[in-house]
Amino acid sequence: MNRRIKSRHVGVWRDTIIPPGETRDIKLDVSESYSGMTVHIPIHVQRAVEDGPVVFVTAAIHGDEINGTGTIRSLIQDESLKLIRGAVILVPVLNVLSFDRHTRYLPDRRDLNRCFPGSSRGSLASRMARVIFDEIVSRCDYGIDLHTAAVRRTNYPNVRGNMDLPEVAELARAFGSEVIVHSKGPKGAFRRECTAVGVPSIILEGGEVWKVEPTIVETALRGIHNVLGHLKMIEHVPTAPERQVVIRDARWVRAENSGFLQFHVKPGEVIREGQAIATNTNLLGREQNLLVAPFDGVIIGMATLPCVSPGEPVCHVGRLPKHTGPDDMERQRSDEQGLEGRTVEQLASNVLVVEHNPGEEP
Repeated sequence: MNRRIKSRHVGVWRDTIIPPGETRDIKLDVSESYSGMTVHIPIHVQRAVEDGPVVFVTAAIHGDEINGTGTIRSLIQDESLKLIRGAVILVPVLNVLSFDRHTRYLPDRRDLNRCFPGSSRGSLASRMARVIFDEIVSRCDYGIDLHTAAVRRTNYPNVRGNMDLPEVAELARAFGSEVIVHSKGPKGAFRRECTAVGVPSIILEGGEVWKVEPTIVETALRGIHNVLGHLKMIEHVPTAPERQVVIRDARWVRAENSGFLQFHVKPGEVIREGQAIATNTNLLGREQNLLVAPFDGVIIGMATLPCVSPGEPVCHVGRLPKHTGPDDMERQRSDEQGLEGRTVEQLASNVLVVEHNPGEEP
């Protein structure tokens, strides 16, 4: 289905017609509750007069990840968002059953984000995935899915997509995130399966569960506007950091012993090989071992809970690409004094970070 046909197709939703230049709120039936009530996804569709690309923006595919929900609500409430061509499909909560329970998983204990494209004869999760694929994805040309870190972790905002695919890479760069992580995504993941059927899609990972964090929402809004402007769907001058880094190698630094961590780095901080990341202490504050950076990189995710068992993840470190040194990235942030630096400081307010002093008791 070519994009011009899709742009027209977005105007018909079962019993609802959306004429060119109009906006509608839609309820998409996806399942039933135990008590027999219909479960529906609330959707906001804005259609321009002129045909053009159709973009979905979704959030809360994991029901406890609501930074994206706050972002999309802001988009819907923004009366200055005027499309000049194409259409946007805005879905603040994709997984309403998990959202109602403040949890990542569905009542059948499945992860919706591993069940795409789904099956009309499968499990609860698979059936929901099939409806979403048939009713939302099939109408679109591009997709942006908003996520946060899992419970007890935080993520410095980063875009993820298969950078080996030109259309996905173009979308990821247009978003304007400072950090882009190359990743196909796991099998059954929403953005991977969307891309596989010709709807290039990316995700934004940022912040924590159960929160709507100001700089994460600001980052997401900036990126969505950048994409819509890049596709010539709105009049927009792109705003983004001067340098974007594509991470193709990332590693979790894990605890070697159980203990109580004292963090020495912030989410999003640029680090150097061998730099202290966290000191693992016992409950009396006696040092057991020191965790250090495996290479020059950036902290793209980290634990917010200082209590650890052996093997538990502490920091997710993305290796800086060739020709991008820590000094370069730090200098850029210092020169720009923009959103990226403010985001580092805000995310760090949720963890206690202290300077590492070798030889001293923590």
